[in-house]
Amino acid sequence: MVHQVGNCPVRLTNNVIGGKWKPVIFNLIVHDVNRFGEIAHLVEGLSKKVLTTQLREMEADGILQRTVYDQRQKKVEYSLTEKGKTFIPVIEAMCTWGLSTGGDVKTP
Repeated sequence: MVHQVGNCPVRLTNNVIGGKWKPVIFNLIVHDVNRFGEIAHLVEGLSKKVLTTQLREMEADGILQRTVYDQRQKKVEYSLTEKGKTFIPVIEAMCTWGLSTGGDVKTP
């Protein structure tokens, strides 16, 4: 099924979860890595500024929800919204495809 570029479902999906870091961040949150510091520590090459921007964009798009816990030190956790949970099969398919390449894909 081919759509005009402006209405293309692949383009619309890419606008929400595409890019270099969003799928990686999303995958970590799926696997219960849901604190800013944990994500920043695990993703080599991801600056804190970019991580903040990506998390805010995914929150604005309704994919993630940010929960602030009122403790002595502020604690913030990210979790998937119901809309975000619908994207899990896509991330799982991406993981499966990535594993099936056996490392034969060149990355920038």
